[in-house]
Amino acid sequence: MSTALVTGATAGIGAAFARQLAARGDDLVLVARDADRLATIATELQATHGVAVETLQADLSDADDLHRVAERVASAEKRVDLLVNNAGFGPTASLLDDLGEHDRAWAVMGEAVVVLSNAAARAMVTRGHGRVLNVASLSAWVTQGEYSAIKSFVKLYNEALAGELRGTGVTATALCPGWVTTEFHERASIQTSAIPTAVWVDADRCVREALAHADAGRVVSLPTKRWKAMAIALQLAPRPLVRALSGAIGRDRRRRTP
Repeated sequence: MSTALVTGATAGIGAAFARQLAARGDDLVLVARDADRLATIATELQATHGVAVETLQADLSDADDLHRVAERVASAEKRVDLLVNNAGFGPTASLLDDLGEHDRAWAVMGEAVVVLSNAAARAMVTRGHGRVLNVASLSAWVTQGEYSAIKSFVKLYNEALAGELRGTGVTATALCPGWVTTEFHERASIQTSAIPTAVWVDADRCVREALAHADAGRVVSLPTKRWKAMAIALQLAPRPLVRALSGAIGRDRRRRTP
C-alpha cells in the first residue's frame, strides 16, 4: 500500500489529486489550513474508497507548521511514497507593492517546495524508491509578476532535483498546468472572462495525466496537446515578445479587477 502526501488538498487541483489517489487505493496524508474542510474531505474519501486518511492542519507560510509537515514527510516509520507539493495561491500585489504578500507567496510556493522536496527525496533515496510531484505552472514560461517568477523557479528547481535523483529510484516531476477550472482564479480576484473556453481543462483530467507522467518518471508534465503547444510557442518566441504580451495581459487583468 502506497501513501501520498498532498498539500493544499481541500480545493481545486489538490482535491482532485486526493480523490484520484484515493480511488486507486493510496492511503493519504492531507495538508491544508482549513480544519473543517480537511475533516470533510477525509471523511468522504474514507467512506468512498476505504483508504486511511491522515490530516495535518498547517499554514506552510508558518515556519513551525512547515517544519512539522517536513518531519511527517521524512518519517521512516510512516513513509510517504509520493509527495505532491500543490499548495498555492495567486498573488495580486504588484512587484512594487509592500512585500507582505510577496513574502507569503514565496514561503508557500517556493520555500515550502524546497523544504518538503528535500525531506521527501532524502527519505525516498534511502529506501530506493519514491516520487516527488511539484506543481509549477504554464505561467513559468511568461513574465506575469511574482507568480510567474516563483513558478519558473519551481520548474527549474524540479529539473535540477530530477537530475540529482537520476539512478536512485526516485523521480521528480513538475506539473505545469495552464487554465484549470477551479476556484483558484476567483479566490485571487483574477478576471477570466476574456480567456477562450477552448484553453480551459478540468482539474480531474489535469491530475489524471500528471499522475501518469509522474508514474512514468517524466520530469516536466504538460497535460493536453493545447498546453504543450503553448509551452513550445512560448519557448520559441523572442523574449521581448513574451514580455510584451505578458505585460499587456497583466495590465488588462488589473483594469478588470474590482
